[in-house]
Amino acid sequence: MTTTTTKTTTPTPTPSLKVLPMGDPDAPPGTGSLREQVPTELVQRLLSCVRATGGRTETTRAPFTGEELITYPISTESDVEDAFARARVAQREWAARPVAERARILARIHHAAFAQQAELMDLLQLEAGKARYDAYLEAVGVAVYARYISRTAPKVLGRRTRQGLVPVATRAYELRHPRGVVGLVTSWNYPAVFASSDGFAALAGGNALVHRPDVQSALSAMWVRDLAVEAGLPEDLWQIVLGPGRTIGTAVVDLADAVAFTGSTAAGRTIAARTGPRLVYTSLELGGKNPFIVLADADLDRAVEAVIRACFINAGQTCVGPERILVQRGVYERFRAKLVSRVGRIRMGGELSFDFDMGCLIDSTQLASVAAHVDDAVAKGAKVLTGGRARPDLGPTFYAPTVLEDVTPDMGLCKEETFGPVVALYPFDSLDEAVAMANDTEFGLHAVLWTRDTRAGVRLAERIHAGSVEINDGIVASWSPDLVQGGMKSSGMGRRNGKDGILRFTEPQSIVIQRLHGLHPPGSMSHELFTAVMTHSLRALHKLPRA
Repeated sequence: MTTTTTKTTTPTPTPSLKVLPMGDPDAPPGTGSLREQVPTELVQRLLSCVRATGGRTETTRAPFTGEELITYPISTESDVEDAFARARVAQREWAARPVAERARILARIHHAAFAQQAELMDLLQLEAGKARYDAYLEAVGVAVYARYISRTAPKVLGRRTRQGLVPVATRAYELRHPRGVVGLVTSWNYPAVFASSDGFAALAGGNALVHRPDVQSALSAMWVRDLAVEAGLPEDLWQIVLGPGRTIGTAVVDLADAVAFTGSTAAGRTIAARTGPRLVYTSLELGGKNPFIVLADADLDRAVEAVIRACFINAGQTCVGPERILVQRGVYERFRAKLVSRVGRIRMGGELSFDFDMGCLIDSTQLASVAAHVDDAVAKGAKVLTGGRARPDLGPTFYAPTVLEDVTPDMGLCKEETFGPVVALYPFDSLDEAVAMANDTEFGLHAVLWTRDTRAGVRLAERIHAGSVEINDGIVASWSPDLVQGGMKSSGMGRRNGKDGILRFTEPQSIVIQRLHGLHPPGSMSHELFTAVMTHSLRALHKLPRA
């Protein structure tokens, strides 16, 4: 595929595919087979970029039906070494290009992503089991990140004048250098968005990528890479390797000049332990046990709808999705009734259409983990208000959207991340109690607060130990590409998005030009006289108006 041309025609969108549940007695032979309906040419093109020579393969299953979907080539550690070698060669040429030229390629990705979004939506549903609208939101995210980074990078990566020690006598400026080859390790739940938010930012900074996406949704991640190549990105600049985290992921981390990881807290700690001795910059977005706080003056109907959007998007498999609903006692019963009624109306299904609100969990392991949390809580006295069970009638990994109450600290569901369509209700009395409950967790990724008094809400939000807090929304506002996103405490370190999300992939360098004498007495002036003159001058500078 050429790296110097872009498509000039708008591709015909992939038609939506209606998928019947497995074992449907009314389905004719072959109807509903996802593997048969994945476009062969597209799969072959995407798989061709994987660096894999060992002959080993891994076959994924479609979450909607459980049938085999894609057979992936699996990389070896030698393949990872080769990927880094190729990326380093490409990176040197890429870093020499002006940032404006790099930005123009990202701008072309923006337009192409919209033109081809139906294709990505299908892949996201097939691989990750998303509802159609959830897939749409992720597909739009690719275009939004391309636009934001293409416009922001030239503003923040150019040479910037800084204040020198001695006005007039000292001239200073700051440059930004790429870190080199970034090891990008992304998870299965938002494969295209993570490839875009971290990948585009690293590329804008003049870096190359060796990317290890999770195999389960690797096509969706590689689709973003393919779009970038079509827009003019050199092919060797974005390398793809596939395989288990403990081997291939580790190899990527060990060879990278910087690491960007999205995944579990346990894996994040392991990565930090490996990169620490090498003093390699590491960005980690990890888990959360996010609170959703409803004050007595909140608009309860709007707050309930926000719970539906924030807690059950992507079947609850969203790191910033709230799992703890804290409700002020005066409105607790009213809110509970409204929420239970609304959750009961969520439409679940596995079709590539907009007919359903929620899809399924990624695989049987995640289903078992979610079910174990709920079953443990119920066995210890928690009450299921709605849901609380798997839905094998819909497919092998569907789990009903669930609301519980009377959850106590001895239950895993209270403190541990569930990562599924499960929320628990907790009443509180005072605002101080709400803050204490919200902060009573090892995590600190995201929080939501609902109140009509936004001034009081801001004051309350500032007391919550989380990387982002939304007032009167759910999670969408926190995904603005201009707002930094990341976690405190065990939810990670470093931030994506915003100008900081771009700058993290660069090394700052200060360059100072001293025009006159520096910090030494000129000529025959004594040190005593020189220090007196310096002190007088510095005091005078303090009185000058700030620039």
